Amino acid sequence: MRAMAVTRPGSHMVDAVEFDTPVPGPTEILVRVLACGVCRTDLHVVDGELTDAANPIVPGHEIVGRVEQRGSRVTGFEPGTRIGIPWLGWSCGECEFCLAGRENLCRRARYTGYQINGGYAEYTVADARFCFPLPDHYDDAHATPLLCAGLIGYRAYRMGGLGRRLGIYGFGAAAHVITQVAVHEGREVYAFVSPGDDRAMRFARQVGATWAGPSNEPPPVPLDTALIFAPVGRLVPEALSRTTPGGVVVCAGIHMSDIPSFPYRLLWEERIIRSVANLTRRDAEEFLALAADVPLHTHIQTYPLADANRALDDLRAGRLSGAAVLVP
Repeated sequence: MRAMAVTRPGSHMVDAVEFDTPVPGPTEILVRVLACGVCRTDLHVVDGELTDAANPIVPGHEIVGRVEQRGSRVTGFEPGTRIGIPWLGWSCGECEFCLAGRENLCRRARYTGYQINGGYAEYTVADARFCFPLPDHYDDAHATPLLCAGLIGYRAYRMGGLGRRLGIYGFGAAAHVITQVAVHEGREVYAFVSPGDDRAMRFARQVGATWAGPSNEPPPVPLDTALIFAPVGRLVPEALSRTTPGGVVVCAGIHMSDIPSFPYRLLWEERIIRSVANLTRRDAEEFLALAADVPLHTHIQTYPLADANRALDDLRAGRLSGAAVLVP
């Protein structure tokens, strides 16, 4: 099979390779990849900012595909079934976190496109426990952002609480999905973008934001919750300074630059800072059910699989509105 893989760590690019088509183990399924989203976490893997990646590794964890073959112990997932494969690819099922329904914190967990070969390829294998049916009314490419931008965004959104005024820092793939969810639920969204990025401001308003402005300026009203999708640590005290007493700031990325020191007064009055780590199967089940009922309009730009480096460069340079998607 053809794939685009990280074979030279530190090169900031993926290479075209050929691998044997994988064979599913007893609890796995072989999937023909129909489309795979390009996520900022892929950039962290390709750029060497996440250091525990397998080598070589095929990135990609927003995978839409069809079941080709099932392992001997897999039930359901008949051949031909369309499924989605997200970031969390395996957990032990035995530790205190797994037994408490917090498999996202499993110390032995393995991740798609990081330790398990992902979707920048024609085929992949996945643990059947971590594969999910997809809503029918999303085509293959438009369904890919649901599987990370949507799932991680949804977990961050839930952890932010029920405040009516929601701020979002970093308006990319996750933000444009969760803005639509928030607006559907009657909340106000205040979008913060890089100063001077007029295109991102227009995009935020297009998908339902009440207000959009530079990340270093105050919103027109104090925020109840702030979600930070941009991997920029200095945004944490900035977001804290914009929240009401009791406000919550959620750091939603797997990687972030260091948070600078800030005065205690920004945290005082019972404000909360918390991080989001990965996702659980419950997150996937809840969010995909929501996506089936609420027509979310995912904005994408497609690229041939061989153009994976161009897609990564466009994401790295901030040239995308919405999500990049590779189509084998």
